[in-house]
Amino acid sequence: MYRFQFGRLVLPVTPSKLTVKIKGNNKTLSLVNEREMSILRAPGLTEITFDAVLPMLGRYPFSAVSYRCPDYYLNAFEKLMLAKKPFQFSVIRKAPDGKELFDTDMKVSLESYTITEDANQGLDLTVSITLKQYIEYTTKTKSVIQPNEESEPTIIEENIRDASSAPKEKTYMVKPGDCLWTIAKKYYNDGAQYKEIYEANKDKLKSPNLIYPGQELILP
Repeated sequence: MYRFQFGRLVLPVTPSKLTVKIKGNNKTLSLVNEREMSILRAPGLTEITFDAVLPMLGRYPFSAVSYRCPDYYLNAFEKLMLAKKPFQFSVIRKAPDGKELFDTDMKVSLESYTITEDANQGLDLTVSITLKQYIEYTTKTKSVIQPNEESEPTIIEENIRDASSAPKEKTYMVKPGDCLWTIAKKYYNDGAQYKEIYEANKDKLKSPNLIYPGQELILP
């Protein structure tokens, strides 16, 4: 089983093909004697491409989540583009016997997506998606200390912002038979705290009584 996730958004149909391109940044120079030399550089940002199918008329039997119309996903893609912020992209893989295989878990940006309607493919939409790896950076400042003219100056390097230390949200993937009460009971030892979970997920839940397997909930 494969499951593709854009942050908390799970694609309804698992793409049949995933391409991951690790770009090299090596440079080749031509010398005076007509020979060539290579300058080896760190690899560039990884690019990920795949086609996602958005069912038009209803859920496929093998869909990863409950049915939502294509507009729901297209609006989510548009928000990711307009937000100008990276997000977590995950591919979760499991063998037929349920054994967990390796996962892809990477912070990315949504570079482009192309929507295609093809009569030969029925009424469903196909969205060709391109993601690019996003690497956090650290801003630094340097202070020069020189007690007197005869002594050697001392350079002190300080971190201003280390993005890797940013707090991460705690999430929970809804399983068959779950309800907000049982989830609150499990994680907070108090089922009555289901209201806090509902308030933190009102953007995706129409009612605290309507949750579906495959939904990813924020646990405040």
